[in-house]
Amino acid sequence: MKYAICNETFQDWPFEKAFAYAKSLGYDALEFAPFTINDNAYEISAEERVGIRALADQHELEIIGLHWLLAKTEGYYLTSPDEEVRQRTADYFCELTRLCRDLGGFVMVLGSPQQRNLLPGISHDQALDYAADVIKRADDVLKECNVTIAVEPLAPAEGDFLNTADQGADLVSRVDSENCLLHLDVKAMSSMGEPIDGIIRKHADITAHFHANDANLRGPGMGDVDFLPIMQALKDTGYESWVSVEVFDYDPGIETLASESIKHLLEIESQLQ
Repeated sequence: MKYAICNETFQDWPFEKAFAYAKSLGYDALEFAPFTINDNAYEISAEERVGIRALADQHELEIIGLHWLLAKTEGYYLTSPDEEVRQRTADYFCELTRLCRDLGGFVMVLGSPQQRNLLPGISHDQALDYAADVIKRADDVLKECNVTIAVEPLAPAEGDFLNTADQGADLVSRVDSENCLLHLDVKAMSSMGEPIDGIIRKHADITAHFHANDANLRGPGMGDVDFLPIMQALKDTGYESWVSVEVFDYDPGIETLASESIKHLLEIESQLQ
């Protein structure tokens, strides 16, 4: 298994300190939230992009991609019936795709629930079509940059669009591009009403990326989720990409979250058959 950690885990730490600590714990990659650089991707200069990638290289870390794509932005919406809004959102995805490429990444996790919730009068099926339209409009740039957008189902507590892996797979099918696949997140799958390992096995052929966390919003091993069948399913299905730690409850502290998460994942990996 290959382990990464989402960079916002380190909160207000300078990148230099965060990168060094992540590497010291055994992580080999970082996954970036664009807002940790600038709330507006258009304003992230070429020099900043080169500098961040060079710093990662200095610490022998890969930057595998982006998540929280639309967090802290305004004017973008994935499921809007307004074509102008959809085009503006697609254009921003194109810029994020270029940012992802410039940092050395290859995957963008499309969660951002506040920019995709169902608008009044819009059915889930209509929203799927609108979302597919946005992603299709960005497809040429995704292909040009060799970046995959990974659609992320989320729990009902976070939003009302794409609450199951099946719905995520439906969106992937509607886009019908090799640069649009599925992302799976343990916290989110905990709300889907079926065994997590079964979800992993069912959608293995379209899964591009994976987030490890607990239903309690902390890291793997810090709650009640049993990661042994989860990791076994990833191994059995031949998953070869990254397992990335993403947390939402920072109360345990940065060092504890980062260190205990990878420690637990490595312990579980040692038990796999």
